[in-house]
Amino acid sequence: MSELLCQGHSSCAGCPLAIALRSILNATGKDVIISNATSCSEITTTQYPTTAWGVPYIHVAFETAASVASGIEAALKKLGKKTKVVALAGDGGTYDIGLQALSGMVDRGHDVLYICYDNECYANTGIQRSSATPYAAWTTTSPSGCVSIGNETFKKPIAEMMAVQGAVYVATSSVGYPKDIEQKIKKAILIKGPKFIVIHAPCPLAWRFSVGETVKIAKLAVETGLWVLYEIENGRLKVTKEPSGKKVNEYLKAQGRFKHITEKEINLIQQHVDEDWKRYKALQDSGIKI
Repeated sequence: MSELLCQGHSSCAGCPLAIALRSILNATGKDVIISNATSCSEITTTQYPTTAWGVPYIHVAFETAASVASGIEAALKKLGKKTKVVALAGDGGTYDIGLQALSGMVDRGHDVLYICYDNECYANTGIQRSSATPYAAWTTTSPSGCVSIGNETFKKPIAEMMAVQGAVYVATSSVGYPKDIEQKIKKAILIKGPKFIVIHAPCPLAWRFSVGETVKIAKLAVETGLWVLYEIENGRLKVTKEPSGKKVNEYLKAQGRFKHITEKEINLIQQHVDEDWKRYKALQDSGIKI
């Protein structure tokens, strides 16, 4: 199969973007239309007058990936065409600025797969905090210092929110596991209705780690339970890869954005991870709908 993400994109050294986009397009194939919000995924692949996309693609405003995708899907339905529609945005354009459009897309039941590329900050515009930023992380708008631990809130549970609202298929994935991304996207596009997948994507520049450690950091997030891989189909959760039992300290200490944290914050994060894992396991084992 020829590559649908072409050479020449301008992503940073070590950027997980190419892994994510290549996996997405490997899964969708050529018969797809991409609605891509302003983000790292847009600015590095569509610098006028060139493009790295080998499929039909439209760049849309920060907050409108879901609403434009909804319009495309409605038009295709009217024309009797079965081309797949994918909305793509970062965490800023999903958790925050684009949440209203995403919620509307799910509420109206559009047959669209929405994919969020989550690097846990507004990496494209200056490494500002988003509601996907982890607790105690440094960003340019949640700086750490003698009176601040950095970001003071835990990540918004965006995947669970979409499941509760009624998305027919929801999943989490990670650039540390490209085959997992592909498998979940292939499954999602065969299901009719609104779908949502969020891909964890460690950013060397924003997270302050070596450009050669992107995949290592991504896998550590999963192994420590800070990022759990699961899918929710018709409201029922299934974990697709269990944490290995590694402690969160190993993940946190590998990144400069956490270099300021103390044992107190580390213990609080570990406690939060342990509680989340117990909740995920209970939901899976009970079969109770979210």
